[in-house]
Amino acid sequence: MAYSKISAFNQREIDLARYSKALGHPARIAILQLLQLKKGCICNSIVDELPLSQSTVSQHLKELKEAGLITGEVDGPRVCYCIDLKACKTAMNSINAMFNKICN
Repeated sequence: MAYSKISAFNQREIDLARYSKALGHPARIAILQLLQLKKGCICNSIVDELPLSQSTVSQHLKELKEAGLITGEVDGPRVCYCIDLKACKTAMNSINAMFNKICN
């Protein structure tokens, strides 16, 4: 969607689209699951767990971070990624509300 058209939608729709995009790839789901298990880790640790290159993992981390689902804390030359629980709960509630409305 062209960014110039985004103003035609309300904030709830924009947020839902952002969360959906971030969750729209199995690698991102796997990354979230890894971060949940490890309570945070650096990119190289994630690369060791997934069949993806470092640059691909970095791109997926960027998408998750832009959606607000994870945070990245600088630790010297590395970044430690963690799940943003508040943002994930907001995403879950938004997605659930949308599907509840559709299904009822």
